[in-house]
Formats: sequence, C-alpha cells, structure tokens
Amino acid sequence: MNRKLLKLENLLRFHTIYRQLHSLCQRRALRQWRHGFSSPYPVWTAQLYPWPWPTDVLIGAALSQHRLLVTKKEERPQKSQLSSTKSKKEVEVWFGMTVEELGRAMGKNTDFVYEALLNTAVDIDSLEADSPLDEVWIKEVIKKAGLKLKWSKVKQDKVRKNKDAVRRPQADPALLTPRFPVVTIMGHVDHGKTTLLDKLRKTQVAAMEAGGITQHIGAFLVSLPSGEKITFLDTPGHAAFSAMRARGAQVTDIVILVVAADDGVMKQTVESIQHAKDAQVPIVLAINKCDKAEADPEKVKKELLAYDLVCEDYGGDIQAVPVSALTGDNLMALAEATIALAEMLELKADPTGPVEGTVIESFTDKGRGPVTTAIIQRGTLRKGSVLVAGKSWAKVRLMFDENGKTIDEAYPSMPVGITGWRNLPSAGEEILEVESEQRAREVVDWRKYEQEQEKSQEDMKIIEEKRKEHQAAHWKAREKYGNMQWKERAYRKYLEGKGQTFLRPKEKMERDSNVLPVIIKGDVDGSVEAILNIIDTYDASHECELELIHFGVGDISANDVNLAETFCGVIYGFNVNAGNVIQQSAAKKGVKIKLHKIIYHLVEDLQEELSSRLPCAVEEHPVGEASILAIFSVTEGKKKVPVAGCRVQKGQLEKQKNFKLIRNGHVIWKGLLTSLKHHKDDISIVKTGMDCGLSLDEENIELKVGDIIVCYEEKHIEAKTSWDPGF
Repeated sequence: MNRKLLKLENLLRFHTIYRQLHSLCQRRALRQWRHGFSSPYPVWTAQLYPWPWPTDVLIGAALSQHRLLVTKKEERPQKSQLSSTKSKKEVEVWFGMTVEELGRAMGKNTDFVYEALLNTAVDIDSLEADSPLDEVWIKEVIKKAGLKLKWSKVKQDKVRKNKDAVRRPQADPALLTPRFPVVTIMGHVDHGKTTLLDKLRKTQVAAMEAGGITQHIGAFLVSLPSGEKITFLDTPGHAAFSAMRARGAQVTDIVILVVAADDGVMKQTVESIQHAKDAQVPIVLAINKCDKAEADPEKVKKELLAYDLVCEDYGGDIQAVPVSALTGDNLMALAEATIALAEMLELKADPTGPVEGTVIESFTDKGRGPVTTAIIQRGTLRKGSVLVAGKSWAKVRLMFDENGKTIDEAYPSMPVGITGWRNLPSAGEEILEVESEQRAREVVDWRKYEQEQEKSQEDMKIIEEKRKEHQAAHWKAREKYGNMQWKERAYRKYLEGKGQTFLRPKEKMERDSNVLPVIIKGDVDGSVEAILNIIDTYDASHECELELIHFGVGDISANDVNLAETFCGVIYGFNVNAGNVIQQSAAKKGVKIKLHKIIYHLVEDLQEELSSRLPCAVEEHPVGEASILAIFSVTEGKKKVPVAGCRVQKGQLEKQKNFKLIRNGHVIWKGLLTSLKHHKDDISIVKTGMDCGLSLDEENIELKVGDIIVCYEEKHIEAKTSWDPGF
C-alpha cells in the first residue's frame, strides 16, 4: 500500500510542476502583450488558457481519500476474519455426545464428523446420527476442525445462604415450668381404646367414628377430678395406620398400651410396643374388657413377657391396671398410675420465646380452609403468631380446642387447632415460630430450594445411569454388527425390525384394560397417608398395573373428575363428600366415584376393581365320557367320512357341547361334533350305556380303537387379584 501511495504522489507532483510551468509561460506572454507588443492573435485567445487551480488542496484531498479507501478495503477482511476465528475458537462439548450433537455444536453437518473419523479406528458404517461418541473421538473431530475444545460442566447456582429455621438451644433450667403429660393410647383394633377415652372425657367419640373405629388421630385435653390434666392422643389400631401410630409415639411422654383380656396380644399390639420402644417412651399397661367372663389378665401379662414387657407382678417396672372401658371400672386407678409416672419423669417446658410444636393431623375445612391439629412443645402460641411447618407457613387467625371452642393462648402440652395456613402442611411436620411473614417466606423458599437441589442431584444420578446403560447397549450392538458389511448389517436390522409387531387398536384397548388408574381423596392428611401406604404394598403388577395419578385432602372436585376422565380412572373418597353436581358430571363422563367411611371397605372395593380388570379364568367341567369301540367309514356325497362307534361310559354326550379326544392320557384334539347318531337316527343326547356313532369337525384326525371321547362345558370364573394388603 505504501509503494502505491508513493507512486501516486510522485505522479501528481510531476503533473503539478508541469501545470505551474505552463501557467508561468502564459502569464509572461500576457504581460508582454499588455505592454504594447503586437500579437497576431486576437485578445480572446488568451481566455483559452485558464488560471491555475489550487492544486495543492486538490492533491491533499485526493491523497487522503485514496488512503482512507485503501485502508478500509484492507482492514475489513482482517476484522471479519478475526471475529469469525474468535467465535469458532471454542466448542463446548460433553461426555456421551452424539454425532448429530457434535456437528451442531461445531456449526457443521454430520457428514463433516464422519469425514473427520474416516482414517480412525471407528467403524463409520455402524455410526448413526444418535450414536454416542467416546471422549477420544470427540477430541479427534475438534482437532481436525481446527477448533478449541471446551468441556461443559453442570451449571451450579451460586451457593445460597442457609435461611432455614431451626429449633432453639435447650432452655435454661431456671426458666422451665412443670407441664402436664402427653399420653398416647395405643393397641390393637377393637380393643377398646376410644371407649376408654370416652369414659375419661365422658363423651361419645366412639359412637361418632365410622364403624366404631378411630380413623385418624384425635387429640384431647382431659381434666381429672383431682385437678390434674392429661393430653390424650387416640391413635388408630388398624394395620393401615401404622405410620400414624408411630407419629403419635414420637410426640408423647407416656404410652398407655390397651390389650383386651379376652383376645390377648395381637399384631397391632406388637407394632405399638415397637413404636413405643423406638421412641423410648415408658409404657403403662391397661388390660381392658376385664368384665367379660372369658377375660384372663394373667394370660396377657405372660404373653407380654415375650416382648420384654415385664409387669410389676413379675418383678418388672411396667404398671398393669385391669379396667373395663364399657363399665368404667378402675379408670381412676389408670389415671393415677399415669399421673404418678408423669411425676417421676418430672416433665417441664419453657413457656417463653418462639413456639415449637408438631403437626398431629391436618385437613381442609370448608369454612376455615387448611386446619392443623398440633401439640405445643415449647413457647406460648397466640393469635397473630407466624408459624412455619415444612414448606407451608401461617399467620394464626384462629385457635380452638378439641370441642371447637375458641381459645386465646396455647401452652406446652396443649392440643390446639390452628387456622391461617397458606397451604396444608403434612402431618408429622415440625412447627416453628418466626418473627415475620417475610422471614416465613424466606424459610419456605429455602426449603423448596433444598428439595429442588436434592431432586436435581437424584435426577443427575438417574441420567448418568441411563447414559451408561445406553452406551453399553451401543457398544454391544457395535460388537454384534462389527464384522458385517453395511449391506449385510442393514438387512439384519431390517429383519429384526420386521419381527417387531405393533399393537392394533383392539389389542391396545385390551392392554389398557389391564391398568387401573386411581385418585385418592381423604378427609385428613393422615388418612391419605395410610391409604397410600396400603397402595405401596401392591405387588401384583404382573396381573394388573395400579397407577396412582393424584391424591389430596378435601372433598371430590370437578378437577378430580376431569383428571379421572382423562386417564380412565376411578376416584376413591375416604370420609369425604361429592356433591350432586359432581356426581352427575361424573356419571355423564363415565367416571366411577366410590365413597367409603371405613378403610376396610375401601381396600376391599379396590381389590374388587382390580379383580374386574383381570381376564376370566376358564374351567372345564366334564359332562360325559365315551370309549371308541370301532372305526368305520360313511360315504357323504363323494367323500368318505370316518365315524367312531362309541359306548357312553359316564354321564351323557350332548352334541351342542365341546368335545376332546384323549389318547394315552394326552389331549390330541378339541372341537365340536358334526354328527351324533344312535343307529341311523340323528340325536342330540346319548346317555350312559348307550351306543352311538359320531364324527369330528376335523377330518385330519386319525381315530383309533381305545381312544376316549370326553364331552365337557366351559365355565368362565372371575379371577381374583393375588394382592394381599395384610389384613
């Protein structure tokens, strides 16, 4: 560029010098003409020679414009080349990258990747667009493309500050004040737990329970004639409510184990003992139904020895009180034994500072919204307090006792109903008081964030496992087709694909009929939890798949019906209602709604629904049996038909029934008869001892003397699911 400029400058300067000399000559001639010299040319000829231009200015402008144009032309391709090199300098890749993904990351097509791997050990013919590449081959392709490699890492969010709420350190012993005990009544179903509590409270709770069975945890504060107070938790005794019993044991100080004197130790009794031991809670034994003639309290005490429960009569430390919940006998003695044990435990709590407690039960009330039953363990709960439980928070709007009466304060060991929750917390969640609503939102957001992080880590593990499985399958397939040419490999894949059959619509319907999608709705969180625990025991998926598509607390809604219609499912409601409008909508959409108030019935209904999805079993019932005595042929038209001459040995042969031919104990034919004759007469029934001739609907079956012909009928029997929920 510099040489070109120099040449241009020299050329322009030479031209300028020439113009200047020419101008100078003109001026001199003009000056002489003006001074009187004669000229043969007229005056106007002088005007043919113009005055000189400002050549220096023109030359400078021309040179500057030329420099600018040349500079731009030479700099533009350099800038674009630098920018494109910079944009393609790094290629972000990851492990398990496929051919198509690598090409897309480089901005090239898959053919470029194939060409880059031509002279390598990779079998190009076996590579597909979705085939994963090893790390070595990814590096090789990037290297041949002249690009820079950059391994991508999982994007990690910035480390967030832990904003969770936790329990306070243990209180100063000087601040502790005595509190009344929290007592849980446990035992086997129908051993009289709720009836015992009714007598203490002088209420009729058992009469209100469906079927006389406690379906969820009830929390009650009982004032004794002596002035003492006890908080009682009544847990269900049914096998389905094991988790609820465990939750009751974890928040309690003393467990009253109720055992019927006539039944003795049962399955749920053993579970209750185990829950109490796991929670390290002392036990008081209440031997109930001692008013019955067949009652044997000593037998109960001896049976409990096998579970390391030694009563005081046998030298142990377990107080055993024989009672009758029905008549009320000896109930005060049971209460006194409980109070005495509580005094020995010296139960104390700190009634000051932020509240700490546990959700015993949660449910949705039509007028109040989400409601929880809680036990306060520390602090004093008041209206307006801000609470956090799990991933839910509340500003307390209303508090009430077990009778629905509004209260202003709740102290340690008190059961209390709380309203004001933004959404329903799960039973068993820890309740903590925080200073403000903003702080409550921070805690809930942090807990949700932690849950998301845990889930993402679990998902990454699953993805990595799936990737390894896919890669292993890919290498296995490569080994399978490794020594084949591309034509042979394509033909083999075609044959394998041809063997795969696609489901027809009818077959698809039959397959879908082997799936039972269900929606579970319950009155309280604990009841839903118990039902889900039962569903978790389902082990007959090979017969019929059981799919849980939704569960929740509260009455059945229109959304539940729409969801059930989408999945062709069944809605099961436990202690909930479905309005007339909802039921009419479900009937129009063909959705089944099944409401139950006793968990036994719900599970039995679920078993029946599963059984109805199973194909019916076919059973063969023999009607008659005949032996072949001779074989002869009968001409029918132009064909000869083999006919078996038989004698009926058992029952009777009926032409309209099914028949089978048995030879040497093996069934060699099943089908129908084309003719059944007695002598020359066509008949429909041949009875025992009669001779007959018969021909089969299969001409290729060879009949032999001594074969057995059995007449039978098929009966379809409804199959039953093999799932046993354990009760």
